[in-house]
Amino acid sequence: MKSRTISPITFVLGILAIGTSAFGHAFLDRSEPHVGSTIGKAPTSVAIWYTQQPEPAFSRIEVYNSDGKQVDNKDTHADDKDPRELLVSLPDLPAGTYKVVWHVLSVDTHKTQGDFKFTIQP
Repeated sequence: MKSRTISPITFVLGILAIGTSAFGHAFLDRSEPHVGSTIGKAPTSVAIWYTQQPEPAFSRIEVYNSDGKQVDNKDTHADDKDPRELLVSLPDLPAGTYKVVWHVLSVDTHKTQGDFKFTIQP
């Protein structure tokens, strides 16, 4: 019986092919307010930067209060200066903990979603 071995080049190319398939997804890179942060003043918007460019028409950011009520202005839009940034504006929010939920369709058609919280202290 003949033993089969994989050449080092084939192995490396296979690993690279598997690893790069995840690069097409838009994941949260950073946010303002920061993930899990406690801030002293209510923000006027939530901004999220993604690892890939999102498709604004098919992406959204939602902000919920501790009662589960959506409190954002439902106006998710891209930043004119940075195509990897989406924003949603907020009314004047009282102190409390808020949950940010995001759903993104990247320009290469991959869907991702996630959430995080931030707290406004009085």
